[in-house]
Amino acid sequence: MSVLDLAPVAAGTTAGPALRHTTELARRTEELGYHRFWVAEHHNMPAIASSAPAVLIAHLAAATSTIRVGSGGVMLPNHAPLVVAEQFGTLEALHPGRIDLGIGRAPGTDQATALALRRTVEGLSAEGFPQELADLFNYFTGDRPGPIVATPGRGDRPAIWLLGSSGFSARLAGLLGLPFSFAHHFSAANTLPALALYRESFRPSQWLDQPYAMVAVNAVCAEDDARAEWLAGPASLSFLRLRGGRPEPLATPEEAAAYPYTELERQFVAERREGQAMGSPETVRRQLTDLLARTGADELMLTTLVYDIADRVRSYELIAEKVVGGLRREH
Repeated sequence: MSVLDLAPVAAGTTAGPALRHTTELARRTEELGYHRFWVAEHHNMPAIASSAPAVLIAHLAAATSTIRVGSGGVMLPNHAPLVVAEQFGTLEALHPGRIDLGIGRAPGTDQATALALRRTVEGLSAEGFPQELADLFNYFTGDRPGPIVATPGRGDRPAIWLLGSSGFSARLAGLLGLPFSFAHHFSAANTLPALALYRESFRPSQWLDQPYAMVAVNAVCAEDDARAEWLAGPASLSFLRLRGGRPEPLATPEEAAAYPYTELERQFVAERREGQAMGSPETVRRQLTDLLARTGADELMLTTLVYDIADRVRSYELIAEKVVGGLRREH
């Protein structure tokens, strides 16, 4: 069981408290025994403060001692492969054996912002992703010697994952023999086909002998189902606003409950919650057990987007204390 955190910026606050809360959560989930803690790259989104994952990972790794820390993910189209190799080579050199480099194919933002990051349209197309990935690997391994050496980078290779929400990265991860993490938390309809494609395409490699699949899932656990539903309201409203082109900081539960949803919006929220984990420990255990049975995942990565840090921490505590043991017995 692992953690994906977006460093959410709550309404009425700024990025500073959001980043401090993420640090607090990393320390607490390490104490609770979670395996890894990832942060995601997003840009031009007022509700998310994790826009510079390499910088944040350096801070989180220094603030913890045993939990693996990484990116879920770095969006490769936004960056030159050499920069990513140097950044994550530095992180691996500083914290050997604890760094994960999860790589995504999408820009994680709108096209105008992606262009501002990359400063050229070249490289923004997904068609160039396999070659850029190969270049990144080479900076770490030096298998194809050339005039450029990533320092740090060569010889300081973090664990590399491919991330995906469709079949493209699933197939590529399989062909390259890499571990694969699927974004079930926002692409649930594609989860089973993508995992099947990954396993069918898998070829043993220097990285893995057999497929290793992780599934990221929204999880909100509270003392009872009604409380969890209340806490999950801001995330639903945030995603609705994002899809409508109106991203805003994370609303309070009161604001989310008072929002006048149309029938179509309610349907959208209900569809997004389908297949996720929300409720009391008993409810969440049942939902995660079902997800494991359907996906055969080797690892689950929980992401909990709620307004208050105390509720975020408590959700992970309840899952660690009252859910995980039951999952191990039942799965």
